[in-house]
Amino acid sequence: DSLPTASPKVVFCPVDDGAVLLSTEDEVYFGLNHVGARVWQLLPPESASMEELCAVLAAEFPETPPEDIGADVIELLEDLRTHGLVLPAA
Repeated sequence: DSLPTASPKVVFCPVDDGAVLLSTEDEVYFGLNHVGARVWQLLPPESASMEELCAVLAAEFPETPPEDIGADVIELLEDLRTHGLVLPAA
């Protein structure tokens, strides 16, 4: 239930339709849509748990079923981990 944290070597740059992440360590660019950018903003210390993060998203996007939100967040966090953009949960 613990969340990974944003790597300090990643720059978050908001854009009109989401955000771009840049790893200053290996120069990886990663695009996020609007919801993905919001997930990034909700990573610790903003949210303490996956449940808390998903509850915020469910409140902000009430048209999306909570189970879909959870599955999408897990998938995004795995992509971010694979690309070295987040650090494992402490």
